[in-house]
Amino acid sequence: MKVTSRLLIVAAFLLLAINLRAASEIVIAIRYLQAEGTSHSHLYLYKDDGKFLRQLTNDNSGQDVDPVFGPEGEIIVFTRETTGSPLEFWSVRPLGGDAMKLDSAPEWYEQTKTSNYFTNREPTESATPEAGSPRPSTSPGPAGIMGERRSYKAPDGSVEVILRLDPTDPDDQVNGERHGKHYVLRYLKTGIQADFGTLPGFFGAAEILHERQNPDHQFLLDGLLRVAFFGLHLNSTDGDTSFALDLNGPRFVRLSPNWGAPVPLPGESAFLTLTENRYVPIPGTTKTANCSYIEHWDVQLQKIRYARPKTAAIFYGASVYRPERTPAVITIRQKAD
Repeated sequence: MKVTSRLLIVAAFLLLAINLRAASEIVIAIRYLQAEGTSHSHLYLYKDDGKFLRQLTNDNSGQDVDPVFGPEGEIIVFTRETTGSPLEFWSVRPLGGDAMKLDSAPEWYEQTKTSNYFTNREPTESATPEAGSPRPSTSPGPAGIMGERRSYKAPDGSVEVILRLDPTDPDDQVNGERHGKHYVLRYLKTGIQADFGTLPGFFGAAEILHERQNPDHQFLLDGLLRVAFFGLHLNSTDGDTSFALDLNGPRFVRLSPNWGAPVPLPGESAFLTLTENRYVPIPGTTKTANCSYIEHWDVQLQKIRYARPKTAAIFYGASVYRPERTPAVITIRQKAD
Protein backbone atom coordinates (compact mmCIF):
# COMPACT_ATOMS: atom_id res chain seq x y z
CA MET A 1 0.00 0.00 0.00
CA LYS A 2 2.83 2.35 0.89
CA VAL A 3 4.65 1.49 -2.36
CA THR A 4 1.51 2.23 -4.37
CA SER A 5 1.07 5.56 -2.63
CA ARG A 6 4.67 6.51 -3.33
CA LEU A 7 4.28 5.57 -7.00
CA LEU A 8 1.15 7.70 -7.25
CA ILE A 9 2.97 10.66 -5.68
CA VAL A 10 5.90 10.28 -8.07
CA ALA A 11 3.53 10.04 -11.03
CA ALA A 12 1.70 13.16 -9.88
CA PHE A 13 4.95 15.11 -9.64
CA LEU A 14 5.98 13.92 -13.10
CA LEU A 15 2.67 15.01 -14.58
CA LEU A 16 2.99 18.37 -12.83
CA ALA A 17 6.50 18.86 -14.25
CA ILE A 18 5.29 17.99 -17.74
CA ASN A 19 2.37 20.41 -17.48
CA LEU A 20 4.63 23.19 -16.21
CA ARG A 21 6.97 22.74 -19.17
CA ALA A 22 4.00 22.50 -21.55
CA ALA A 23 3.21 26.20 -21.02
CA SER A 24 4.59 28.59 -23.63
CA GLU A 25 7.87 30.25 -22.73
CA ILE A 26 9.75 33.15 -24.27
CA VAL A 27 13.49 33.77 -24.12
CA ILE A 28 14.59 37.39 -24.54
CA ALA A 29 18.04 38.77 -25.28
CA ILE A 30 17.95 42.20 -23.69
CA ARG A 31 20.58 44.73 -22.66
CA TYR A 32 19.72 46.86 -19.63
CA LEU A 33 21.45 50.22 -19.93
CA GLN A 34 23.23 51.39 -16.80
CA ALA A 35 24.62 54.62 -15.41
CA GLU A 36 28.27 53.51 -15.35
CA GLY A 37 30.39 50.95 -17.13
CA THR A 38 29.49 48.80 -20.12
CA SER A 39 26.12 47.11 -20.18
CA HIS A 40 25.70 43.66 -21.70
CA SER A 41 22.92 41.70 -23.33
CA HIS A 42 21.94 38.51 -21.52
CA LEU A 43 19.22 35.90 -21.94
CA TYR A 44 16.12 35.94 -19.73
CA LEU A 45 13.31 33.39 -19.68
CA TYR A 46 9.65 34.25 -19.08
CA LYS A 47 6.36 32.40 -19.14
CA ASP A 48 4.01 33.76 -21.78
CA ASP A 49 1.88 35.32 -19.02
CA GLY A 50 4.80 37.60 -18.13
CA LYS A 51 6.07 35.68 -15.09
CA PHE A 52 9.87 35.90 -14.91
CA LEU A 53 11.42 32.46 -14.59
CA ARG A 54 15.20 32.86 -14.62
CA GLN A 55 18.25 34.56 -16.09
CA LEU A 56 20.02 32.10 -18.36
CA THR A 57 23.34 33.84 -19.11
CA ASN A 58 25.53 36.33 -17.23
CA ASP A 59 28.88 36.35 -19.07
CA ASN A 60 30.13 39.90 -19.62
CA SER A 61 32.80 39.08 -22.20
CA GLY A 62 30.42 39.94 -25.04
CA GLN A 63 26.80 40.46 -26.08
CA ASP A 64 24.46 37.44 -26.09
CA VAL A 65 22.05 37.86 -29.01
CA ASP A 66 19.56 36.04 -31.23
CA PRO A 67 18.38 33.21 -28.97
CA VAL A 68 16.37 30.51 -30.75
CA PHE A 69 14.55 27.57 -29.18
CA GLY A 70 15.37 24.19 -30.64
CA PRO A 71 12.54 22.43 -32.51
CA GLU A 72 11.57 20.43 -29.40
CA GLY A 73 12.13 23.28 -26.95
CA GLU A 74 14.80 21.34 -25.08
CA ILE A 75 17.65 23.73 -25.85
CA ILE A 76 18.28 27.39 -26.70
CA VAL A 77 21.09 28.32 -29.09
CA PHE A 78 22.40 31.89 -29.22
CA THR A 79 25.24 33.97 -30.64
CA ARG A 80 27.88 35.69 -28.52
CA GLU A 81 29.34 38.81 -30.10
CA THR A 82 32.71 39.91 -28.75
CA THR A 83 34.55 42.97 -30.05
CA GLY A 84 37.45 41.99 -32.29
CA SER A 85 36.65 38.27 -32.20
CA PRO A 86 34.71 35.91 -34.49
CA LEU A 87 31.11 35.13 -33.62
CA GLU A 88 30.68 32.33 -31.12
CA PHE A 89 27.71 29.98 -30.86
CA TRP A 90 26.52 28.76 -27.49
CA SER A 91 23.68 26.70 -26.08
CA VAL A 92 21.84 26.72 -22.78
CA ARG A 93 18.90 24.77 -21.43
CA PRO A 94 15.63 26.52 -20.52
CA LEU A 95 15.79 25.01 -17.01
CA GLY A 96 19.13 26.76 -16.47
CA GLY A 97 22.68 25.58 -15.90
CA ASP A 98 25.98 26.49 -17.49
CA ALA A 99 26.03 27.59 -21.12
CA MET A 100 28.05 25.39 -23.48
CA LYS A 101 30.17 26.69 -26.36
CA LEU A 102 29.50 24.99 -29.70
CA ASP A 103 31.97 24.28 -32.48
CA SER A 104 29.48 25.66 -34.98
CA ALA A 105 25.86 26.74 -35.17
CA PRO A 106 23.32 23.94 -35.74
CA GLU A 107 21.80 23.93 -39.20
CA TRP A 108 18.32 24.63 -37.82
CA TYR A 109 19.67 27.72 -36.02
CA GLU A 110 21.22 29.17 -39.18
CA GLN A 111 18.03 28.49 -41.14
CA THR A 112 15.70 30.13 -38.60
CA LYS A 113 14.47 33.49 -39.86
CA THR A 114 12.34 36.15 -38.26
CA SER A 115 8.74 34.94 -38.08
CA ASN A 116 5.94 36.66 -39.95
CA TYR A 117 5.06 40.21 -38.87
CA PHE A 118 2.94 43.14 -40.04
CA THR A 119 4.65 45.96 -41.90
CA ASN A 120 4.00 48.84 -44.29
CA ARG A 121 7.05 48.05 -46.39
CA GLU A 122 6.68 46.90 -49.95
CA PRO A 123 7.47 43.17 -50.39
CA THR A 124 10.63 43.96 -52.38
CA GLU A 125 12.11 46.16 -49.66
CA SER A 126 14.50 44.66 -47.15
CA ALA A 127 14.15 45.39 -43.46
CA THR A 128 17.39 46.04 -41.60
CA PRO A 129 16.06 48.05 -38.68
CA GLU A 130 18.00 49.80 -35.98
CA ALA A 131 17.77 47.97 -32.66
CA GLY A 132 16.12 45.05 -34.41
CA SER A 133 12.70 46.62 -34.96
CA PRO A 134 10.88 45.73 -38.19
CA ARG A 135 10.37 49.35 -39.14
CA PRO A 136 8.40 51.32 -41.71
CA SER A 137 10.04 53.50 -44.29
CA THR A 138 10.77 57.02 -43.06
CA SER A 139 7.70 59.27 -43.15
CA PRO A 140 5.51 56.74 -44.97
CA GLY A 141 3.05 58.36 -47.35
CA PRO A 142 -0.73 58.27 -47.07
CA ALA A 143 -2.51 55.28 -48.50
CA GLY A 144 -3.61 56.60 -51.85
CA ILE A 145 -3.96 59.90 -53.69
CA MET A 146 -6.72 62.44 -53.17
CA GLY A 147 -10.06 61.13 -54.28
CA GLU A 148 -8.83 57.53 -54.56
CA ARG A 149 -10.57 54.79 -52.56
CA ARG A 150 -8.92 51.59 -51.46
CA SER A 151 -10.99 48.80 -50.01
CA TYR A 152 -9.84 45.83 -47.93
CA LYS A 153 -12.23 43.03 -46.94
CA ALA A 154 -11.59 40.59 -44.11
CA PRO A 155 -11.15 37.01 -45.40
CA ASP A 156 -14.21 35.84 -43.45
CA GLY A 157 -16.40 38.45 -45.17
CA SER A 158 -17.32 40.15 -41.91
CA VAL A 159 -15.90 43.65 -42.35
CA GLU A 160 -14.53 46.01 -44.94
CA VAL A 161 -12.11 48.89 -44.45
CA ILE A 162 -12.36 51.71 -46.98
CA LEU A 163 -9.45 54.15 -47.17
CA ARG A 164 -10.63 57.42 -48.66
CA LEU A 165 -9.16 60.92 -48.51
CA ASP A 166 -11.05 64.19 -48.53
CA PRO A 167 -9.29 66.69 -50.83
CA THR A 168 -10.92 69.60 -48.95
CA ASP A 169 -9.68 68.51 -45.49
CA PRO A 170 -6.21 69.87 -44.54
CA ASP A 171 -5.65 66.91 -42.20
CA ASP A 172 -5.79 64.55 -45.17
CA GLN A 173 -3.04 66.46 -46.97
CA VAL A 174 -0.35 65.34 -44.52
CA ASN A 175 0.52 62.00 -42.95
CA GLY A 176 0.08 62.95 -39.32
CA GLU A 177 -2.42 63.46 -36.51
CA ARG A 178 -6.07 63.29 -37.63
CA HIS A 179 -5.11 61.93 -41.05
CA GLY A 180 -7.53 59.18 -42.10
CA LYS A 181 -10.52 60.35 -40.08
CA HIS A 182 -12.67 59.84 -43.18
CA TYR A 183 -11.61 56.20 -43.56
CA VAL A 184 -14.61 53.89 -43.09
CA LEU A 185 -15.14 50.67 -41.15
CA ARG A 186 -18.14 48.79 -42.52
CA TYR A 187 -19.71 45.62 -41.08
CA LEU A 188 -20.82 43.73 -44.16
CA LYS A 189 -23.47 41.52 -42.56
CA THR A 190 -25.35 44.37 -40.90
CA GLY A 191 -24.44 47.31 -43.12
CA ILE A 192 -23.44 49.35 -40.06
CA GLN A 193 -20.48 51.63 -40.74
CA ALA A 194 -18.52 54.38 -39.05
CA ASP A 195 -15.83 56.87 -39.99
CA PHE A 196 -12.51 56.24 -38.25
CA GLY A 197 -12.60 59.72 -36.74
CA THR A 198 -15.68 58.80 -34.68
CA LEU A 199 -14.16 55.66 -33.13
CA PRO A 200 -12.80 55.63 -29.54
CA GLY A 201 -9.03 55.95 -29.41
CA PHE A 202 -8.65 57.45 -32.89
CA PHE A 203 -5.55 59.63 -33.22
CA GLY A 204 -4.75 59.16 -36.90
CA ALA A 205 -4.23 56.45 -39.52
CA ALA A 206 -2.29 56.55 -42.76
CA GLU A 207 -1.67 53.11 -44.25
CA ILE A 208 -3.03 49.70 -43.37
CA LEU A 209 -0.26 47.24 -42.49
CA HIS A 210 0.10 43.88 -44.22
CA GLU A 211 1.82 40.60 -43.41
CA ARG A 212 5.41 40.55 -44.57
CA GLN A 213 5.12 37.00 -45.92
CA ASN A 214 1.59 37.51 -47.30
CA PRO A 215 1.24 41.08 -48.61
CA ASP A 216 -2.42 40.49 -49.54
CA HIS A 217 -3.29 39.78 -45.89
CA GLN A 218 -4.25 42.91 -43.94
CA PHE A 219 -6.23 41.40 -41.04
CA LEU A 220 -5.30 39.30 -38.03
CA LEU A 221 -8.27 37.05 -37.25
CA ASP A 222 -7.47 34.27 -34.79
CA GLY A 223 -10.09 32.91 -32.44
CA LEU A 224 -11.71 35.86 -30.69
CA LEU A 225 -8.92 38.21 -31.76
CA ARG A 226 -10.03 40.40 -34.68
CA VAL A 227 -7.77 43.32 -35.55
CA ALA A 228 -6.26 45.34 -38.38
CA PHE A 229 -3.13 47.44 -37.96
CA PHE A 230 -2.37 50.96 -39.13
CA GLY A 231 0.77 53.08 -39.28
CA LEU A 232 1.06 56.84 -38.80
CA HIS A 233 3.89 59.34 -39.03
CA LEU A 234 4.35 61.58 -35.99
CA ASN A 235 7.25 63.93 -36.71
CA SER A 236 10.98 63.88 -37.40
CA THR A 237 11.76 63.57 -33.68
CA ASP A 238 9.34 60.84 -32.67
CA GLY A 239 9.26 59.00 -35.98
CA ASP A 240 6.27 56.74 -36.56
CA THR A 241 3.70 54.90 -34.49
CA SER A 242 1.18 52.11 -35.04
CA PHE A 243 -2.34 51.26 -33.91
CA ALA A 244 -4.54 48.19 -33.64
CA LEU A 245 -8.10 48.65 -34.89
CA ASP A 246 -10.11 46.32 -32.66
CA LEU A 247 -12.91 45.08 -34.90
CA ASN A 248 -14.75 43.72 -31.85
CA GLY A 249 -15.00 47.22 -30.34
CA PRO A 250 -14.72 48.95 -32.58
CA ARG A 251 -11.92 51.09 -31.18
CA PHE A 252 -8.29 52.05 -31.75
CA VAL A 253 -5.49 51.03 -29.39
CA ARG A 254 -2.06 52.59 -29.76
CA LEU A 255 0.64 49.93 -29.69
CA SER A 256 3.57 52.15 -28.78
CA PRO A 257 4.56 55.80 -28.28
CA ASN A 258 6.75 55.19 -31.32
CA TRP A 259 6.83 52.28 -33.75
CA GLY A 260 5.50 48.85 -32.81
CA ALA A 261 5.66 45.90 -35.21
CA PRO A 262 2.92 43.27 -34.63
CA VAL A 263 4.02 39.61 -34.70
CA PRO A 264 1.19 37.04 -34.97
CA LEU A 265 1.03 33.97 -32.73
CA PRO A 266 -0.84 31.51 -34.99
CA GLY A 267 -3.44 29.50 -33.13
CA GLU A 268 -3.66 32.03 -30.28
CA SER A 269 -5.93 35.00 -29.72
CA ALA A 270 -2.86 37.12 -29.07
CA PHE A 271 0.14 38.72 -30.73
CA LEU A 272 3.53 40.18 -29.88
CA THR A 273 4.93 43.58 -30.70
CA LEU A 274 8.53 44.58 -31.12
CA THR A 275 8.14 48.01 -29.59
CA GLU A 276 10.32 51.08 -30.00
CA ASN A 277 10.43 53.69 -27.22
CA ARG A 278 12.52 56.77 -27.91
CA TYR A 279 14.19 58.99 -25.30
CA VAL A 280 13.78 56.65 -22.34
CA PRO A 281 15.58 57.97 -19.21
CA ILE A 282 18.56 55.84 -18.15
CA PRO A 283 18.22 55.30 -14.38
CA GLY A 284 20.81 57.19 -12.36
CA THR A 285 21.70 59.63 -15.15
CA THR A 286 20.28 62.59 -16.98
CA LYS A 287 20.74 60.75 -20.29
CA THR A 288 18.10 59.12 -22.44
CA ALA A 289 18.28 56.34 -25.00
CA ASN A 290 16.23 54.90 -27.84
CA CYS A 291 15.02 51.59 -26.45
CA SER A 292 13.20 48.50 -27.70
CA TYR A 293 11.18 45.80 -25.98
CA ILE A 294 8.99 42.76 -26.64
CA GLU A 295 5.37 43.01 -25.51
CA HIS A 296 2.47 40.54 -25.52
CA TRP A 297 -1.11 41.62 -26.33
CA ASP A 298 -4.13 39.49 -25.46
CA VAL A 299 -7.58 39.40 -27.02
CA GLN A 300 -8.67 42.41 -24.94
CA LEU A 301 -5.60 44.31 -26.20
CA GLN A 302 -4.02 44.41 -22.78
CA LYS A 303 -0.24 44.17 -22.83
CA ILE A 304 2.57 42.55 -20.88
CA ARG A 305 6.15 43.75 -21.29
CA TYR A 306 8.89 41.13 -21.01
CA ALA A 307 11.40 43.31 -19.18
CA ARG A 308 12.16 44.69 -15.77
CA PRO A 309 9.86 47.60 -14.93
CA LYS A 310 11.09 51.17 -15.33
CA THR A 311 14.30 50.25 -17.15
CA ALA A 312 16.02 51.48 -20.28
CA ALA A 313 16.84 48.48 -22.44
CA ILE A 314 17.62 47.35 -25.96
CA PHE A 315 16.21 44.22 -27.57
CA TYR A 316 18.66 41.74 -29.15
CA GLY A 317 16.35 38.92 -30.22
CA ALA A 318 13.64 36.65 -28.83
CA SER A 319 12.13 33.22 -29.35
CA VAL A 320 8.90 31.63 -28.15
CA TYR A 321 8.41 27.89 -27.62
CA ARG A 322 4.75 26.83 -27.86
CA PRO A 323 4.20 23.11 -27.30
CA GLU A 324 1.35 21.54 -29.25
CA ARG A 325 0.99 24.59 -31.55
CA THR A 326 2.07 25.15 -35.12
CA PRO A 327 4.63 26.48 -35.60
CA ALA A 328 6.04 25.43 -32.25
CA VAL A 329 8.74 28.12 -32.38
CA ILE A 330 8.23 31.83 -33.09
CA THR A 331 11.44 33.83 -33.46
CA ILE A 332 12.34 37.50 -33.83
CA ARG A 333 15.97 38.05 -34.80
CA GLN A 334 17.71 41.28 -33.77
CA LYS A 335 17.78 42.21 -37.46
CA ALA A 336 14.63 41.31 -39.39
CA ASP A 337 15.13 39.10 -42.44
